[in-house]
Amino acid sequence: MKVRELLKLLRKGGWETDRIRGDHRQRVHPSKPGTVTVSGHPSDVHPKTLKSGLRQASLEK
Repeated sequence: MKVRELLKLLRKGGWETDRIRGDHRQRVHPSKPGTVTVSGHPSDVHPKTLKSGLRQASLEK
């Protein structure tokens, strides 16, 4: 999965950009606790990083 696809998935799940530092974007959700950090590199997201991000966002199936 590409970074762009992951960001789109998070946006559809209600996660909004909280802050950007360098090429890392931090997303927050209005009703869920915590933040999800996504690296801004245009390449594919490493599978373990993807799994961790989806788990943090409560989007893991």
